[in-house]
Amino acid sequence: MPDLIDIMLGGLRLSLRVWPAADPARTPVVLLPATGRTAEDWDVVAAELAADRTVYGVDLRGHGGSDWPGAYRLELFTDDVLGVLGHLDSGPVDLIGHSLGGLVACRAAAARPQHIRRLVLEDIGFPHPRPPAPPQRPAGKLPFDWRVVEQVRPEIDDPGRDWAEVIARITVPTLLIGGGPSSPVPQQHIAELANRLADARLVTIPTGHLIHETAPTAYLNTLTTFLTP
Repeated sequence: MPDLIDIMLGGLRLSLRVWPAADPARTPVVLLPATGRTAEDWDVVAAELAADRTVYGVDLRGHGGSDWPGAYRLELFTDDVLGVLGHLDSGPVDLIGHSLGGLVACRAAAARPQHIRRLVLEDIGFPHPRPPAPPQRPAGKLPFDWRVVEQVRPEIDDPGRDWAEVIARITVPTLLIGGGPSSPVPQQHIAELANRLADARLVTIPTGHLIHETAPTAYLNTLTTFLTP
């Protein structure tokens, strides 16, 4: 079972799940989940990776056991992740992000390349404007603050003009894993992102958007090949 730790960043508390490796021979891994998902979403992947490396799963602000401050923007998520990397003080890490976590991982890698050895982006493409289609809030209690969707969705529907510059500043080796035609993410945008990155490789696992959940074995095989050595 993972350990649970809290990190204080100013007045914000972030909750992390930690899978400590008994003999950590490899670079630590930091996992960033999608909108509405928590670090627990990574349990299967993390348990396998922790055989020879320490793994950290982050509850982003407004999710799970982290604080729900009511203010959510990509810039704030990125600042939080950079704060976590500085707090861990483990040297460079391998940073893995899914969906929203992948967008945040891009901005973190562009801002602090010295903190990241390798970058993995699960089913995200180069951001393009799209018609707003805000989802309806599901009934009942949620494991995250619905205001995340209300505030961040417009940033994704109408992305900032700085994305080309952000991507151009990412110099670390990057693996993109696309979900194929059944994913709601246009796969040509993933290919475009790969083409814009300085050092990228693209693999498709055609299982839709939730790749690490629906095809964990194929995902792990792809991931560990890229992260080794």
